[in-house]
Amino acid sequence: MPEVQTGVRSHHDDDTHNTATITENVSGAEDGSSVEGQPVPLPLLCERIHRRVYAFLDAEAPTEALRRVQEQTRISLGVIAEALERYSLRQLSISYNGGKDCLVLLILYLCALHTYATRTPPASNSSALPPTIQSVYVVSQHPFPQVEAFVASSMTEYHLDLARYASPMKEAIQAYLHDTRDAVKAIFVGTRRTDPHGAELTFFDQTDRGWPAFMRVHPVIDWHYAEIWTFIRHLQIPYCPLYDLGYTSLGGTTDTHPNPALKAATKPQSADAEETQYRPAYELIEDDEERLGRDR
Repeated sequence: MPEVQTGVRSHHDDDTHNTATITENVSGAEDGSSVEGQPVPLPLLCERIHRRVYAFLDAEAPTEALRRVQEQTRISLGVIAEALERYSLRQLSISYNGGKDCLVLLILYLCALHTYATRTPPASNSSALPPTIQSVYVVSQHPFPQVEAFVASSMTEYHLDLARYASPMKEAIQAYLHDTRDAVKAIFVGTRRTDPHGAELTFFDQTDRGWPAFMRVHPVIDWHYAEIWTFIRHLQIPYCPLYDLGYTSLGGTTDTHPNPALKAATKPQSADAEETQYRPAYELIEDDEERLGRDR
């Protein structure tokens, strides 16, 4: 797997510094590159991500910010472990759209899957883990090409069996459950408490009346915006490049803009126009400023 640049570091964010990447050597080669251009099997990927996450958890945190992220990580892994006890892998899926929150959720899920696989004796001549992870992508009506490209790369690197639906959320999930023949009973969702409709959610919430029936699992519900970015940057997880351009919450091209709270400066673009510059998303601190770049 090639190394992916994850953006410029903030001069005041030294506590996130770490030279190793979470995808280091996950492809099986000593230098971290893919074997014959192919990603390694899912079990090996999960093992190496597990090793990396637990190295972070076992280390003494040099800052309070990292200590809080360690605690959030432990809580989230516990929620995922509980879901893996309640449901079979065939009954579980993960909602993934390439955004920062579901990216953290995906990494934690892969980590937890290694623990699950090593504690679950495989059937004869088979692995405890399937070759791919069930997942669903509800596509924006006007998707960013950068998001589409990042989702496509995630499918390969993280072994996602990603079902795509370009329709409103309720209709998309209803179609997805129908297509799985109602085998999926629970879906991991990267919603956080500061998101719209997130304030009253818990770790496990059955869908409301009028929605397709399934359990929504919210392992990162109590993470703060800055904690999401601390995790991503400390573990050097590749992320969608729009975040380096000042976008902090990703929707579609018609309702999403760089966050005005990250406006840095302007520079001449031509004799008659100026180009506004924005600082990267990880430099935003306040939760309530996250969606200032969204029209809805």
